[in-house]
Amino acid sequence: MKTFTFRTASATPRQAEEIHNDTAAVGILSIQQLGVQYRLVEALRNINCQIKPGRLTGIIGPNGAGKSTLMKAMLGLVPTTTGTVWYKGKPLMEQLAKVAYVPQRSQIDWTYPAIVWDVVLMGRVRKTGWFRRFSTVSRHRAAEALERVGMRDFRERPIGQLSGGQQQRVVLAKALAEEAEIFLFDEPLAGIDKKTEAVIFDILQELAEAGNIVLVVHHDLGVAIANFDDLILLNRELIAYGSRQLVMSTDNLQKAYGELRIEN
Repeated sequence: MKTFTFRTASATPRQAEEIHNDTAAVGILSIQQLGVQYRLVEALRNINCQIKPGRLTGIIGPNGAGKSTLMKAMLGLVPTTTGTVWYKGKPLMEQLAKVAYVPQRSQIDWTYPAIVWDVVLMGRVRKTGWFRRFSTVSRHRAAEALERVGMRDFRERPIGQLSGGQQQRVVLAKALAEEAEIFLFDEPLAGIDKKTEAVIFDILQELAEAGNIVLVVHHDLGVAIANFDDLILLNRELIAYGSRQLVMSTDNLQKAYGELRIEN
């Protein structure tokens, strides 16, 4: 894997095919020449990087850097101007059933009249099918997920009555119930308590260690950054990607943030 990438040149069609073949063999998620533009504003420019299975990867960068946009573009939730994302030799857009995506908590309607158990069971819809009864296996998987995030005793609680940290645990349980290969989380640690943060990081590490792709948009550079194995550093274009130790250099951070003081 390349550790640093600055203004990466566009790959030729033959080079792109070689990358597809190489990454398909090991299950790497490959982002190639991805660009996003909102009207006349270029939100992302020519993003090229690879995300390894088995490692917890964070997307970091200043406000407005395009972190959430990158994740949404990967899933087709925002239109792209260039590029594509490949997984196991095929476009990711053709394999969305393998993806569990958790958006920012602020984008979820917590006033919806549902209880915790209903939300977690929604993670089994793809495997069960719409308008079909959930199987015993699906109910068991949902119960396991609730137990894993410490929310078993809240299964009958309306989601709107939960704290922010509890709500985040519920959507994490839904993602676990999906039994995906690729897990994408958009700022799952924003506005939560330390206990919930520790629970979430434990689960994210377990998912990565099981050989999954685990990608997380992270909102700050505090001590929690040490939980990530790899990082993608953005500011509309790719500044660097690779191991945490190499990406978090003074030079790279200055390129992304300018003058920066990190508070622990």
